[in-house]
Amino acid sequence: MSEHHYHPPKTWVWNTTEAGKFSNINRPVSGPTHEKTLPVGQHPLQLYSMGTPNGQKVTILLEELLAAGVSTAEYDAWLISIGAGDQFSSGFVGVNPNSKIPALLDNSINPPIRVFESGAILLYLAEKFGHFLPKDIHARTETLNWLFWLQGAAPYLGGGFGHFYHYAPEKIEYAINRFTMEAKRQLDVLDKQLAKNRFIAGEDYTIADIAIWPWYGNLARGELYEAADFLDITSYRHVQRWAEEIASRPAVKRGRIVNRAWGEVQLAERHSASDFDGLAL
Repeated sequence: MSEHHYHPPKTWVWNTTEAGKFSNINRPVSGPTHEKTLPVGQHPLQLYSMGTPNGQKVTILLEELLAAGVSTAEYDAWLISIGAGDQFSSGFVGVNPNSKIPALLDNSINPPIRVFESGAILLYLAEKFGHFLPKDIHARTETLNWLFWLQGAAPYLGGGFGHFYHYAPEKIEYAINRFTMEAKRQLDVLDKQLAKNRFIAGEDYTIADIAIWPWYGNLARGELYEAADFLDITSYRHVQRWAEEIASRPAVKRGRIVNRAWGEVQLAERHSASDFDGLAL
């Protein structure tokens, strides 16, 4: 165990010069830092996001809805570069006062409806279009159980394990051990659930799968935090089976690259199905 001599002060003070890699976007206050109007495309649904796991949830659902024949789910997806601080523009804060991606504006309704928080967006779209959320009370409740499980679990994987294992400038043994244990516990929860079910909430593909896959599916496939060996991912064989089945879906292949501005396959903005033409999905 490495020694640390930090002692919390009586009152915490924001040190803007030693805030690490994310010092330009992490701050203890809310609200806009600059004036900027959000762009608006031709479709009623306007998505402002980035292709992180939280952003992938919404674009995967939208692509699944389109694949299911819901033409009114056409959307414009605009890149919000969180590293550049786009989420602190006056326009974005107007859609999401919490300044986190993704954020959705539904202009098909007057006045328009803003929807923020990825889980809320999934629920809103599933209810609006009538897909990927069962109507039977038992199946619906089980789906929502897992949707909200993800909303509570993912911060431990991302802000906890991912941050301290992958991003933190100093590797802190206690923090890595603490969040590795929780990440593995969560994987074990999923693995036991998937040992009994084809999909997360049962035999049907739902918004529970769409919410959970970008985090835990990408993790299981070795595409998150370069942590597959560290977490002994191969031991969660049911999660791996599920992760590969979801990954093979054409709509998932499309949705996971929308608003991605890095890597081999990129689609920074999406305004029509033709934007995928020529991309190696």
